[in-house]
Amino acid sequence: QVQLVESGGGLVQPGGSLGLSCIASGRIVSINAMGWYRQVPGKERELVARINSGRSTDYADSVKGRFTISGDYAKNTVYLQMSTLKPEDTAVYYCNFNYVLFGGTQGASWGRGTQVTVSS
Repeated sequence: QVQLVESGGGLVQPGGSLGLSCIASGRIVSINAMGWYRQVPGKERELVARINSGRSTDYADSVKGRFTISGDYAKNTVYLQMSTLKPEDTAVYYCNFNYVLFGGTQGASWGRGTQVTVSS
């Protein structure tokens, strides 16, 4: 099926920047939307940012002006550039793809997550 692999997480100081990427592999014909979500222990997973096939983007209010999502549909890759990071951005970040497979089946997949820690 479809597998998503995130990379780019790590430890960064408050005010710093970090970039995440996520690449999908599998028999994908087209991608409807790509997104980034995050989750901290004891809380539900929340949307950070998403981009659809029309290149429209949507951001959580808490990250507007600081995070930028972009996608390379030819490479089945989504990026999240994070700047002016705050301790409250600390979380496990997951990528999510909504896609169409060969044969017409629609589906969605999650990555395994990458830890982002913002701390001095």
